Amino acid sequence: MKLIVAPLHEVAGLAARHQPSHLISLASPGHVDATLTDASPHRLDLRFNDIAESRAGLTPPTEADVAALLAFAASWDGARPLLIHCWAGVSRSTATAYVIACARSEPGKEAAWAERLRAAAPTATPNPLIVSLADRLLVRDGVMNRAIAAIGRGAETAWGEAFELDLSSQGAASL
Repeated sequence: MKLIVAPLHEVAGLAARHQPSHLISLASPGHVDATLTDASPHRLDLRFNDIAESRAGLTPPTEADVAALLAFAASWDGARPLLIHCWAGVSRSTATAYVIACARSEPGKEAAWAERLRAAAPTATPNPLIVSLADRLLVRDGVMNRAIAAIGRGAETAWGEAFELDLSSQGAASL
């Protein structure tokens, strides 16, 4: 039961190599990437900007977006990987992987998942608005927010490196 997280430019190769059953694409409104149309039989395509609060001219992630990703992830049986990507593989995609890991775990594992995320992805800076919306939907009473705040901002980078989180063993590894 593996989540694979990557920047957009690595998705085609990872999809060919790992044959994910599900793909979550997180892109800015108006971004078009026709190369991913055959990357997975089940795909969720969400469009919002990578922002932590509302800003004029930009589209923030909404509760409906996070509810859609939680429902989509719940439909994944884990037999083949679920591949998650955003533009750089640093913020939207890492937040989504963290949210899915927490949703698939009983309450009380949020800090451990944040630490595993940091170990697997030193550059990860999970989008705090996505995490906050998920924390509310999953009724975690701020625990997810505090766990992500505790790992802090990731190392500076232009592009994150692909990594995986193994939900069955609760392990993490770089790809």
